[in-house]
Amino acid sequence: MDARRESEPAPMKNRTTAERKSERELVVTRSFNGPARLVFEAWTRPELLKQWWVPKSTGMSLLSCEMDVRVGGKYRFEFGHGASKPMAFFGSYIDVTPYARLVWTNDESDDGAVTTVTFEEKDDQTLLVMHERYSSKEALDCAITCMEEGAMPETFAQLDELLALGA
Repeated sequence: MDARRESEPAPMKNRTTAERKSERELVVTRSFNGPARLVFEAWTRPELLKQWWVPKSTGMSLLSCEMDVRVGGKYRFEFGHGASKPMAFFGSYIDVTPYARLVWTNDESDDGAVTTVTFEEKDDQTLLVMHERYSSKEALDCAITCMEEGAMPETFAQLDELLALGA
């Protein structure tokens, strides 16, 4: 398996890059056209997250989005597809530094990860770096499969579209 994956360029010429850093670590980077404040808000305000988080091509929808974005706060997202049983993703926020950093746990399975997202602004663009540390090599392998199928690049392209509207 290739250690490095890149998506096709999004309409705004930004690319999502994923790189395996170790047996249990994945780092995803993407530049967004917009200030860190807007990109951060798109990650922390439920009404905005609902507009970009689920890849449209999957036919799934975000049925519920509960977020208490503060240290110790919890989140829970439920996704659904037709008549199938909803899937839930949930955890707790470990660190919340407005417009700069978010850290949360992914507690929906024993293979959950800790995710750190940083937002670095330069010249009205934001470099987003998402670092995920998984509990095992197998859990990371599963996440990389998701990346190969284009889910993360598609959601980030949808975030680009939202930011172009002025979020």
